[in-house]
Formats: sequence, structure tokens, C-alpha cells
Amino acid sequence: MNREYLDIHPEVQEALKQEQPVVALESTIISHGMPYPQNMETARRVEQKVRDNGAVPATIAILKGRMKAGLSDSELEHLAKAGDIKKVSRRDIPYIMSGRLDGATTVASTMIVAALAGIRVFVTGGIGGVHRGASSTFDISADLTELSKTSVAVVCAGVKSILDIGATLEYLETQGVPVFGYQTGEFPAFYTRNSGFLVDQRFGETAEIAKAIKVKWDLGLNGGIVIGNPVPREFEMDKKEIDQAIERALSDAELKDVKGKEITPFLLARIVELTGTRSLQTNIELVLNNAAVGARIAQDLASLKP
Repeated sequence: MNREYLDIHPEVQEALKQEQPVVALESTIISHGMPYPQNMETARRVEQKVRDNGAVPATIAILKGRMKAGLSDSELEHLAKAGDIKKVSRRDIPYIMSGRLDGATTVASTMIVAALAGIRVFVTGGIGGVHRGASSTFDISADLTELSKTSVAVVCAGVKSILDIGATLEYLETQGVPVFGYQTGEFPAFYTRNSGFLVDQRFGETAEIAKAIKVKWDLGLNGGIVIGNPVPREFEMDKKEIDQAIERALSDAELKDVKGKEITPFLLARIVELTGTRSLQTNIELVLNNAAVGARIAQDLASLKP
């Protein structure tokens, strides 16, 4: 499998061989989540944050039809600057790879590549979920079904607040996906620390989270784990302001008939327009915070005997 479809960066390969902590990072945030040059600067800072906290970063992407677990700086630059990078979820992988195209991986596809490479912890900004109005549109992110079957722990700042958070948590419960909170009993809402919805279990230390992850997989309970890690308080946005921006962005998306996998990048970009640089700064800081926590979880998990 590895030789035919997957390239693992030598540094990542060596860390995995030595059973050292490795953290997977998605690439959609680089190609579709932020403008240049902030996306490139953030990608480098996130990788460095992982290193500073004792793990090896492995940014995931598909380049010229090859799955990549770990990227060079020039490959990161390509993802940040090229305008023709496809957004790749599970369903897109076959034709992106067979056509030798370039693709930025979502949460779902990043989990797939990470699992194939043997990486057990993945850091992102926010996971996808059940979209508002899904009772009529059936718009539910493939991230959720991937979490039900792919054994990778995902550290995030919650579900993006453009989504229906309550319905997303109900869906995860139905799929048997544990939702943990790191130093919080309430599931975070991406731009803000609180959503009004509780996590399944609060943990005060990353080592406790690692133990729970190990028990789950030791028992053969396949599938992912969601670890909600709130944005640092000093970077949290005002709830009223962000709620108003989200409602405006949703209205604009409806007027422009934006649907499918284009809806999330459209909404996030529109929110940045409506809030100035505040939401972008919050986005950057929460990803950096997740990278630090994810690296420590990976380190704790690596220290546990298989």
C-alpha cells in the first residue's frame, strides 16, 4: 500500500519506526481556509508548535496523485499559493489520485491518510458536522461518518459554529464516537469557548485522555475520538458579534445558492470579511493551541505500551 499510493516523509517514517509521537495536520486550512500569506505562515507555525511540544508534524495532502504524510516546505508553499488545489474528502480520493491531481485534505481524508500511515493523533481547527437545515437538505459532513470508522483521535476547537452543534453531537453519539473535553465540561464552539452543550467526559490532563484512547482501541472499539479544546480565553470572540456574522453569512450563501462542499469555505471567508481580522486571528490561535495539546496527547499515547 505505502509504495503504491502513499509517500511518508523520511522524518515522519523514522519517528513512526521508533514509536515516537507524530501528529497529523490537515491541508484544507492551507488551501481553502485562509488567504495567502497567512495560510503559509500559519502552516509553518503550527508545525513548529507540534515540534515545540515534543512531537513530529505530518501535514497531509495529495500531490500529483500521491498521498503525502508529511510535506516539505516547498510543498507547503505550493498548497498555499496555487489556485487550483481541489478540496478532497473521502469520496474525492479515487479520481484525484487516478487523475494525478493536487488535493487539500479535509478532516475525513486526513484521517484516512493518517490511519494508513500509522498516525494516531490528528489536529485540526474545527470538525465538520450537521449543517443547519439538514432535516430538509440532508447536508451532513463526511467527517462524522469517518469518525465512526477510522481509528484516529481528533483534537479540535469544537464544531464550526456555522453548523448545528446540537445535531452534530447527537449524530456522533449515534455513531458511538466519544466526545471528550480537555479542561472543559462544555463542548467548544470554535470562535467561542462555550456552546451550551456538554461533552461526554471532561479530562484535566492529556495523559488521562491518552489512557482512554488506548482502552478504546485495545478493546477493538474501532473509530475515532473527538477531543474538544477551547480557544484560549484571550482570543475568544464576542458571541453576539460572531453570531450576527454567521447569520449574515448564511443568508448570503442562500442568496448565492452556495451548496455542497463549497458552503463551508464560503461561510468562513464571508465571516472574515464581516469581522475584519478578528475571526481570522481567532482561527489561527485556536489551531496553534490545538497543536500544542495534540502533540502532548500523542506523546502520552506513545509512552503507553501497546
